[in-house]
Amino acid sequence: MYNVVGVRFKKAGKIYYFDPVAYILEVGQYVIVETARGIEYGKVVVPIRQVEEDDIVLPLKQVVRPAEERDQLQIEENALEAKRAFDLAHTKIIEHELEMKLVDVEYTFDRNKIIFYFTADGRVDFRELVKDLAAVFRTRIELRQIGVRDEAKLLGGIGPCGRMLCCSTFLGDFEPVSIKMAKDQNLSLNPTKISGLCGRLMCCLKYENDDYENAREGMPDIGDMTMTPDGEGRVTGINVLERLIQVYLIEQAKVVEYTLNELLEVEKNLI
Repeated sequence: MYNVVGVRFKKAGKIYYFDPVAYILEVGQYVIVETARGIEYGKVVVPIRQVEEDDIVLPLKQVVRPAEERDQLQIEENALEAKRAFDLAHTKIIEHELEMKLVDVEYTFDRNKIIFYFTADGRVDFRELVKDLAAVFRTRIELRQIGVRDEAKLLGGIGPCGRMLCCSTFLGDFEPVSIKMAKDQNLSLNPTKISGLCGRLMCCLKYENDDYENAREGMPDIGDMTMTPDGEGRVTGINVLERLIQVYLIEQAKVVEYTLNELLEVEKNLI
């Protein structure tokens, strides 16, 4: 068994696990840790707990130390420098006439590296841009191309539902979303109605889909033949949330709505 603590570096970012060593850490506390990017400043979001070896990726990096007030000042200073770097990089991109859109700039905590996030339709030759930026900032430069979903996560905004974007508030990672999920939830297949600000299918289709799948258990599919209290019929519609089923009665030549329990009771009596 290993002691681990979950740390997040951005508001809705992915959770990474570290060895707390001998430190007593609580949720909400800030810590300094070592990552593949270098020394980073993060927030404890999962309290210390024990996990099996199969549940973690070894070797487990250790928490360097709990964060101090001077570390918070360093973060604020880094944010100011990142804004300056954004303005300068934006100007350089225009000078080099590069077809790319600068989205965000981020310093690592120890300023060992500065990362420029951008979007572009295709590949971009930014070698000369990197040389210019390195000459100004005199540190490691990384230009990272991101997709439209990552752009929406970084910039935030208000979704079609009127709430802040899920990806920028609480979704730690993106999961695959398919048009089938919209069909299963009886939603309009009009792309403009089921797409988010990023232009891709809305993330909520995925995490609500599990509830719909659970709710559909035991319910017939559209087109299935079923027995009702009024005779045999064909299923023509389903209301998953209210557990209602519309059935076209063959003998009466009309559509009647039943609850799932009513149909299950008929099936039970037949057995």
